[in-house]
Amino acid sequence: MNSLLITAVLSTSPDHGLLLDSLSWSGDSWPGTERVEALTAFMEGLGPLLLTEPNTTQLSAANKKSIKEKVESVIWTRCLPLLSRISGEEGEEGMRCRESTAAVCRLLSVCVPLCDEAVPGKVALHVLPSLQLSVEEPAGPGRLSVEVASEVMSALIPSLPADLSLTILTSALSCIKTLPDAMVSKITVRLLLTTLTCSSSSSSSGGEMLTRLLTLILDDLCSWHSTHSSPVVTERALLCLTALSDHLLKPHSLLSSSSSSSSSSSCDPDPRLSLQFWRMVQDGLTHRDGVSRKRALYLLKMCVALSEQGGVDCPVPAAGEDEILFRWASNRSKLLKEFWEDYALVMETLEENQVHVVRPVLNRIDTLIQTTVDDSQASGEGLFHPSWLLCVYQRMFHSENKSLMREGVCHLLELQVLQQPAFALAFSQFIVGPFMDVLSESSLFHRSAGQRVGDCPELGTKLEVFMKSFFSSLPSEHRGRVLLKMIQQLSSKHWCAVPLLFLAQALSKLSPSPLLGVEGLSALREVLRCTMITHQVLLRGAAQCFLLESALCLTDVSVVTLDDLFSFLMDFRSDESLCRGTPIWNQTCVWLLDNEDSFKPRMMDGDGADADTKKETVRSHVLNDVHNYLRVPASTGHTEKLPDPKEAEKLARAVLLCVDVERSRVGAQIRHTLDSLLSPLLDTLSRVSTNIYLPVRKSDKSLQLALRLLQLGGKRSCQRVGEEKVDEVTASLEKLVPKLIDPILEFILRRLFGELQELFDVERAELYLCVLRTLWDSSAQHIQNKTQQTYFPKLVKYSLKVLKEPSQINSVANQVAKAIAMATLATVCNLLEQEVTDIQSETVSAMKSLNEYFYFQTSPSPQSPPLLGNFNKRLQKPRTEDGSSDVGVQGPLLQDWGRVAASFMRDQWVCLSFLMKTVGLPECAETSRPPDALKAALSCSMEALSLLPSDLVLPVLTFMETLLPQLVLHEEALCVEAVTLSWELVQGLSTNAHDFWLALKGFVSMAFHQKLLQMTDSQAPTLTSTLKQISSELMELSQSKSGVFGVLLQHCCQTWLPTGGDRDDAVFSSVFSHIDILTEACVYGPVFRRDQRLVQDVQTYVEQLGEECSANVAVLSDNRDEQFPRTCALAFLVRLDPFNLPQHQRLIEEVVLDLLKKDNDISKSKVRYYSNSLQHRVKNRAWQTLLLLLPKLKEEFIASSVKRMFEAGFCSNQASVKYLMEWMMILILVKHPRHMEHFWDCFSMDHEKTKTSVCTFLSVLVHFNVILPLLTQKAAQLRKALDIILQWCFNHNFSVRLYALLALKRVWSLANEVMAEEGDCGLGGLSTVIQACLNQAEAMQNTGNANKNWLRIQEHFFFGAFHPIRDHSVETIFCTFPSLSEVADDEWIPPWKFEEHPGFSDTLSLCLRNPSPDLSRLQPGDWIQQDKGEQNKEDRWAEVQKKITPWRLGIQEQEPELQLVPQQRAARLGKLHGALLVVASLIDKPTNLGGLCRTCEIFGASALVLDNLRHVSDKHFQSLSVSSELWLPLLEVKPAELADFLQMKKSEGYCIVGVEQTANSQSLQDYQFPEKTLLLLGNEREGIPANLLQMLDVCVEIPQQGIIRSLNVHVSAALLIWEYTRQHLTSSSTPAD
Repeated sequence: MNSLLITAVLSTSPDHGLLLDSLSWSGDSWPGTERVEALTAFMEGLGPLLLTEPNTTQLSAANKKSIKEKVESVIWTRCLPLLSRISGEEGEEGMRCRESTAAVCRLLSVCVPLCDEAVPGKVALHVLPSLQLSVEEPAGPGRLSVEVASEVMSALIPSLPADLSLTILTSALSCIKTLPDAMVSKITVRLLLTTLTCSSSSSSSGGEMLTRLLTLILDDLCSWHSTHSSPVVTERALLCLTALSDHLLKPHSLLSSSSSSSSSSSCDPDPRLSLQFWRMVQDGLTHRDGVSRKRALYLLKMCVALSEQGGVDCPVPAAGEDEILFRWASNRSKLLKEFWEDYALVMETLEENQVHVVRPVLNRIDTLIQTTVDDSQASGEGLFHPSWLLCVYQRMFHSENKSLMREGVCHLLELQVLQQPAFALAFSQFIVGPFMDVLSESSLFHRSAGQRVGDCPELGTKLEVFMKSFFSSLPSEHRGRVLLKMIQQLSSKHWCAVPLLFLAQALSKLSPSPLLGVEGLSALREVLRCTMITHQVLLRGAAQCFLLESALCLTDVSVVTLDDLFSFLMDFRSDESLCRGTPIWNQTCVWLLDNEDSFKPRMMDGDGADADTKKETVRSHVLNDVHNYLRVPASTGHTEKLPDPKEAEKLARAVLLCVDVERSRVGAQIRHTLDSLLSPLLDTLSRVSTNIYLPVRKSDKSLQLALRLLQLGGKRSCQRVGEEKVDEVTASLEKLVPKLIDPILEFILRRLFGELQELFDVERAELYLCVLRTLWDSSAQHIQNKTQQTYFPKLVKYSLKVLKEPSQINSVANQVAKAIAMATLATVCNLLEQEVTDIQSETVSAMKSLNEYFYFQTSPSPQSPPLLGNFNKRLQKPRTEDGSSDVGVQGPLLQDWGRVAASFMRDQWVCLSFLMKTVGLPECAETSRPPDALKAALSCSMEALSLLPSDLVLPVLTFMETLLPQLVLHEEALCVEAVTLSWELVQGLSTNAHDFWLALKGFVSMAFHQKLLQMTDSQAPTLTSTLKQISSELMELSQSKSGVFGVLLQHCCQTWLPTGGDRDDAVFSSVFSHIDILTEACVYGPVFRRDQRLVQDVQTYVEQLGEECSANVAVLSDNRDEQFPRTCALAFLVRLDPFNLPQHQRLIEEVVLDLLKKDNDISKSKVRYYSNSLQHRVKNRAWQTLLLLLPKLKEEFIASSVKRMFEAGFCSNQASVKYLMEWMMILILVKHPRHMEHFWDCFSMDHEKTKTSVCTFLSVLVHFNVILPLLTQKAAQLRKALDIILQWCFNHNFSVRLYALLALKRVWSLANEVMAEEGDCGLGGLSTVIQACLNQAEAMQNTGNANKNWLRIQEHFFFGAFHPIRDHSVETIFCTFPSLSEVADDEWIPPWKFEEHPGFSDTLSLCLRNPSPDLSRLQPGDWIQQDKGEQNKEDRWAEVQKKITPWRLGIQEQEPELQLVPQQRAARLGKLHGALLVVASLIDKPTNLGGLCRTCEIFGASALVLDNLRHVSDKHFQSLSVSSELWLPLLEVKPAELADFLQMKKSEGYCIVGVEQTANSQSLQDYQFPEKTLLLLGNEREGIPANLLQMLDVCVEIPQQGIIRSLNVHVSAALLIWEYTRQHLTSSSTPAD
C-alpha cells in the first residue's frame, strides 16, 4: 500500500525536490521513526526514476542531478549527524536508539545506490575509524559508537566495491580480537556474515572474491589461536567459525579442493585440512563455557556430515604437519559415521550434568575406545586420533556435578586400553595434566555405597591398580619422564591432604624400577615442603611414609649420591614418619644395605678420572661427614651466629641409619660401631670445658649433634608401652651420657655465667638449656641427684644475682643476661617438677630465695605496694652505645626482640607455677594477709594473659590452676573473671591447631579443677553458672572441631572417679552439679559436614593400617575420635557400683531420667525427623545407653519409671529406635515379671493414640517365649495374650495385621506346648478362630506383595536370629544392632573402642562381645517396621481448573468474521496484539507447538513462526491449541532460512532474544524487553543451534533453584512471553504526561 501511495504522489507532484525537503528534518533534531520510514519509502519510490534512462522518465538530466545531490545531502547532513547523536545517547534511551538506528540505516541502504559510485566508499571510509574505538571510549563529534558503526557498515556493504570489502573484513577481524564479548557476535553477524553473503550473491567474479575472503578469515583465526591460545580466543574464534559455517563448509568445497586439475586460487578453503582448526574444535569441546562447547560440537557434526555427503577421502594435510586429528575414508564411511554419531551423543549427553542421565551412555565411551583401538591395530595409521577420547574425559572432569566428575575419573581408571604402550604414551600428557588436576578434588575420595568406615575409598583402590598398569604399560624410556612430571605436578599447587595421601600411596605400590634421579628427589622434597604444611598431622605423616616408600623403590641409585639421599631424608619429620624403629626406618636401612655399593660416588677435591671407580660404603661416608662437620675455622674473636641446626639434624640421622645398617651385618658390634663413628665428637665433647682455645663454633656444633643424637636415638619412639625390648643403640647412647655430662655441664655453666652477652647468644643459650634438659632425661636417678646437688643451686643463685642487678642503661649485654637468667631458672623449675619429692635442701633454699624475689621488690619505693614487686617483669628493648634504639646496628635479631621479651615473661610464670605448688607463699606474705597476696597474684596472672602471645600462656593457666581453689570462696567475682578471660583466649586459638590443644587442656584443668567442681550454687553461684555456660560452649565448639568435648569429659570423669585411685565421695558428689555434661556425652556425636566426614573417614582408614603405616607409630596424637566422649561417659557409668554406693545409684537413676526426658522431648517436638537425622541419632544413643545401664537399675526405680518407658513406644520412631525399645521392654519383663500388667494396659489405650505404634508391643509378644517361663499362671497369661492379639489381627492397617499374625503364630505355638503339658487350660476354645487366622496368613502365598512381606518379616533378624537374653552384650547394642537396622555406619561403635578405657570390662554387668556369631553374620533385612499414621485418603474436592473455549468456536461456519485474517478477527472482538514475534521454527513436537500457539494467542503476540504450517492440522497440535490458531497470525520459515529471516528482522529494528545460559546471559527478572522483540526458541533437545547463537542480541536466563538443568521449551517460552506482556501492560497502563 505504501509503494502505491508513493508512486501516486510522485506521478502527480511536479517538484520532487520540494517533496524530499518537506519529508526531511532539520540537522539538529531527532526525528521520529515514522518520519525516517516515510523518507525511506519516498527514496525507494525515487529509485526507478533516478536509475532509468533519461528518455524513459519524466525527469530531466538536470533534475536527476539535483535530486541526487539532495539525496547525498541527506546522507551527510541528516543521516550521519543523527547517527552521531544516537551514539552519544545510547545508554540513556536504549529502545529509542535501537529503533532509530535501524530506521536510519534502512534509509542509508536506500540512499546510497541512488548516488554516484564513489559515495558508498566515501561514507564507508568516514565510518570505518569508528570501528576502532573501544566500547568504553565515548564517540566524539562526528564519530559513531562501535555498535552504530557496525549497523551502518552492514547497510553499506552491498554497495561497496570488492577492494573495500577486504578492508572492512580486516577491520572486523581486528575488532573481534579487541572488543568486549557483547560486541563480538554483532560484529561477526553484521559485518563478516553480511560481507560473505553479498560476495556469494554477486557476479562470477564474486566467487573468487568469496574464496579470498574465506581464506583470509580462516587463516587469520587459525593464526590467532595458534599464537594466543586461551579460553577467550577459543570462544571468539569458534563464534566466528560457526557463524560462517554455511560458507566455509559447503558441499562443493570438498569436491573442488580434491580436484587435482583446479588451481588453488579457485578452490574454497577447507577447514578440515587445517590442524589448527581441529585444535580449536577440541579446545571448544572442553571449554568451560557451554555455548562454546555447543559451537565446537556443531562444527564437528557439520564436518562429519560434509565428509559423508562428499563420499571421497579427506585429503592429506600439508607438508610439515605430522599430526592428523581428523580423517575420512570413503570405503569406511559406515564405521566413521557410527563413531562420530556415538561421539556426538556422548558429548551432548554430558551437557545434562546429571549422573542418572549420563550413566546409560557411558557404554558408548567404551564403544568409541574399542573402535579406536581396533582401527589402530587394523590399519596402523588410525582414522580416530586418541585426543578425541581425551576430550570426553576432560569434559567430564570439568563437570559442575561432582558425581559425574567421579564417574569420569573411575571410568578412566578402569580403561583397559591404557595397557597398550601406544595408547599409554598417547595419554601420558593427559594423565600428568588434566587428570592430575581433577584428582586434586577431595570429594572424589568419599566412600562408595556399601563401604564401611575405615575401608579404603573405591577411588583410592582403583588409583593404585591404575598406576601399576599405566607405568608398566608405558615404554620404558618414557616412564621416568612421565613420573617426574607427575611429581612436579604435585608441587605446582596446594593439594588437599586426602588426594595427596592416596596418590602417594598409589606411587608407593609401583613396581621397583630406577626412574628417579636427583631431579626426582628434589621434586619430592618440594612436595614435602610446599604442599604439606597445613595438612592434618596423621594424614601428613602417612603421606610422607608413602612418598618415602615411593622414593625407595623408584630411585636410580647409580645417579644419586649418599649425600643427595641424606639431604632428601631431612624433610621427613621424625615425629610424623621417619622415626627410628618404625617400619619405614627399617625399610630404609634394608634398602641402604642392599644398594650400598651402587650409589654414585661423591666427587671430592682432587678426584681424578678414576673417581667413578671409587665405591663408598655408608659407614665410610658417615665417618667422613662427621670429620668434615667438626672441622671449623679458627675463631675470629667476634661473636658468631649459632650454626644452622639442619646440618646436625642431617648428620645425626645419617649416623643412626648407619648404625642400624651395620647392626644388620653378621657379627657386628654396635658399641664398637658407634664409638668409631662418634670418636671425633666424643673427643671434642670431653675437652669442651677444659680447652679454652676450642672455637665456639666447634663446641656449638658438637652440642647440636649430641643433642639430636640423644633426641632421635635415645628413646626408641616406636616402642610400645609395656614392651621390655632392649635396643642396643639406645643403650649404647645412654652409656655415653655419664662420661660426657660433667664436662658438658661445666661448659654450659661457664657459658651461662656471664659469657653470653650478645643478641646471638639468646639463641645459643636455648641450645645449652635444651642440652641440659636432654641430658637430665637421659640420666639415671643418681646422676640426676648429683646434678641437682652440684649445679642447680649455682645456676639459681647466679641467675638471681643477674636479675637483681639494677640496670641504669638498657644495654644489649644487660638485657640479654636477664633473658638468659630467667630462661635458666625456668629450665631448673621444669626439671625439678619432674622429681618433686627428691628436691634437696640446698635447692630448696635457692627456690625460697627465688620465691622472695618474685613477691618482693629488690628496692621497694614508697609509692609501690610491698607485695608482687617482680611479677610480670618486662625486658626493655636494648639500646646501642650512643643510647639510640637503632635496629639497624644489631640487625634482624633486634627486630625480633618482642619474642625474646615474651619468652622472658613466660619463663617467669613457669617459675611461679612451680613455686606455688612446692614452696607456696613466702613466709612474710603468709604472716600478712594471704588472701590479699593471692588476689594480687591472680590479678597479675590475668594481666599476663593479655600481655603474652596466645601460644605462651600455658604456664599462666597452670599457675591459676593452683591459685583459684584457694581464692574461690573469698574472691568469687575475680575467679569468674579469670576463668572467663582464659576461655575467651582459648576460643581465639580454635583455628591454630599447633597451640590450641595444649591451651585447651591447660584451661580445662584450671577451670574444672576438682575444688571448683565441688562448689555448689549456694557457695559460688556465679562460678557454677559460668562453668555450666562454658561446658555448653565447649560442646558447641566440638560440633566443628572434633575432640574438644573429649578433653573436658575425660578430665571430669577422671576427677570424679579416678582410675585405680582412692575414691573421694566429696569430689564424686560434684558430678550432680554438672550432670548435664555426662548426659550430653551419652548422646553426643556431631553431624559433620561432608568434607569433615571425609577427613574423619580417611584418618580412620590410616589408623586401621596399624604399624604397616609408620605414621601410626610416629605420630603421638590425642584421641580426637568423635565417638570418644560417648565411650568415655559409658565407661564411667559402667564403673559405678549402684548396689553398694548410694551416690552411684542416685547418679545412674538421674542419668536414666534425663535420657527418657530427652527422648520424650524429641518425640513431642513438631520437627519431623528422618532416618539418620540428628534427632534420630540422639534417640538411638539414648536407648542404647538405657539398655547398657538396665542391669544396674534397682527394681524400685524400674517400678517408678516403667510406665514412662512403655509409653515411649507410642511415639513415632525410626526402626532402630523401635528395636531398642522393644528389647528394653522384653528385658524389663524378664527381670521383673510383675510389670506384666503395665504391659497389658498398653493395648487397652485409645486406639487413635496407638495407631500403628501397637506394632512395637506386638513385637514384644513375638518374643513371649522368653518372658513366659518366668511368669506365674502361664495359661492365664497366654489367654490374655491371645485375646489381645486376635483383636489386632482384624485391624484395617496391613502392617498391624502382619505383626499381629506373626505374634499370634509364635504365641499359639507356646499355647500348644502348655496345653500338651497342663491340659486344655481354657485355651482350646480359641483354636478354631486362631487356626482360621493362621490359615489366612499362610494363604498369602498366592497374593503377591503380601506373601513377600509375610516371608520377610518372619526372616527379619529381630524376629529370627536375635535372642533378647543371649545377645544382650555391648557389641550387639552399639555395633550389631545399628548395622542391621540401617543406621549410618559412623554410629557403629566396635568393642575395641570400649576396651581402650581402663577397667571397662572388669566392672561390666553384661558381656562385652556377643558370645554367638549368628547376628554378626546377617545383613540388613528388607523389612523395615512401619510407623506412619494412615494418611487421610478420602477424596476431597479441590479447586477445579476451568478451561474456557472461545464462545464463537461452535458457529464457525455462520460467522463471517472467521473468514477474516487473524488480526482482523481479533480486532472485531476488541483483542489487541503486541509487537512480540515468537519464532518456533526449530521446535518439532506438535504438542509443544500447540501449547505455544495457545500461549501466544492469550498474551497477544504479533505472530508465531513455524517451520511448516501443516502442523496446524495435526491432532496433537489441536488438542493443546484449542482453536488459538484461528486468532493468531502464523508464518512459515524453514530452519535453513532462519539466518536470513533474522538478519531481515534485525534490519527492521527487532531485538533478537533467546533463552540460553551463557557467560553474558541476563536474568529474566532484570531484563527489560524492547517493544520490537523477536523471541527465538530452540529445539527440544539441542536448543538454539550454534550457528544462530551469534544472531542473538540478548541471551536471557531463567533463574533456577532446583537440580534439574532445563525447563520444557513451551514452559520457558511461556515465562518469557508473560514477562514481556507484564512489562508492556504496565507501561501501556501508565498515564501519559
